[in-house]
Amino acid sequence: MKYPKPLLFLCVCLLPLFQYCASPQQEAETAVLVEEAAARDRWTEDEANEWYARQGWLVGSNFIPSTAINQLEMWQEETFDTATISHELGLAASIGMNSARVYLHDLPYEQDSAGFLDRIDTFLSIAQRHGIKPMLVIFDSCWDPFPKLGPQRAPEPHVHNSGWVQSPGANALKDSTQYPRLERYVKGVVLRFADDERVLAWDIWNEPDNGTGPSYEAVELPNKVELVLPLLEKAFVWARSVNPSQPLTSGVWLGDWSSHAALSPIQKVQIEQSDVISFHNYDTPQEFEKRIGWLQRYDRPILCTEYMARPNGSTFQGFLPIAKEHNVAMYNWGLVDGKTQTKYAWDTWVKDYTEAPEVWFHDIFRADGTPYSQEEVDLIKDLTGSQN
Repeated sequence: MKYPKPLLFLCVCLLPLFQYCASPQQEAETAVLVEEAAARDRWTEDEANEWYARQGWLVGSNFIPSTAINQLEMWQEETFDTATISHELGLAASIGMNSARVYLHDLPYEQDSAGFLDRIDTFLSIAQRHGIKPMLVIFDSCWDPFPKLGPQRAPEPHVHNSGWVQSPGANALKDSTQYPRLERYVKGVVLRFADDERVLAWDIWNEPDNGTGPSYEAVELPNKVELVLPLLEKAFVWARSVNPSQPLTSGVWLGDWSSHAALSPIQKVQIEQSDVISFHNYDTPQEFEKRIGWLQRYDRPILCTEYMARPNGSTFQGFLPIAKEHNVAMYNWGLVDGKTQTKYAWDTWVKDYTEAPEVWFHDIFRADGTPYSQEEVDLIKDLTGSQN
């Protein structure tokens, strides 16, 4: 029997209550109802390519409003800044962008699931008004492993992403008793928007095996990858169990993808469970095109969900023409210079900067809305067909 999605959503929302008033058997039976009632399989190659053919060429940025230092500041009720979100998505639309990659977080759902879902709904309505269809990111292994609700710290001067936080954090990763609430989060969010045409796709986990490098390696869990791998598998199952109409993905981002056998265990899960293939690349145009070639063997749509680091040779001029030729969707990192300070490079964690770099690392617009580079903006508008 296939249960209607409103009933499934109600079941997901009631699961926290069942922990207190239901027997273990009843709780297990309810979880099975949500898990199995409407689960779908991974899309076939034909299904994935048919979906992609309906989208047109997707171009966007990894988006966070300039007034937010991290996902929590973006989504918490006290700092949910709809005016800035609308203004900055309008800037994206003005240069022909039609999508955005946007990070969620598990903690606002735990704190107030109804309020968080309503804010996502509001965000989607704002994006729709600007002709932008977001990809929503569920989990993220990058930067600070100890996220906390409430007021977020101020940016550390001249440091790239000095306040970005992981989801789930280290405390949740190492505590399996918290996995049921992570399951409720994934199912609750995906189910609420499972048939919502304003949502492009679900990115299940950003860089799941990222060890955070010099930024937080001293406090990272030494067995992080061992903990993430089974939870990544579960997260795909949880999301797929509520039968979303949108594709699922998780992007491979480093290492050798030249053959399937060369992939790490986490990368195999990412590729084998993704309806559409996604990847990151901040290298040269030659390396970018080589990796597209490696991923084309899967005969599925390809989305580059992170790129554009100017000093590395990853630029709009170098990457976008190649991507358009190969019909690869493109999401650069950063839109408007703000509290994430991603115009600074990754090495600001190990080098002292006293002023903004002459060549920005990420971002397209200055805080006042003027382009960092008019040449870049003109190129994006030309390739997306939005030149006036």
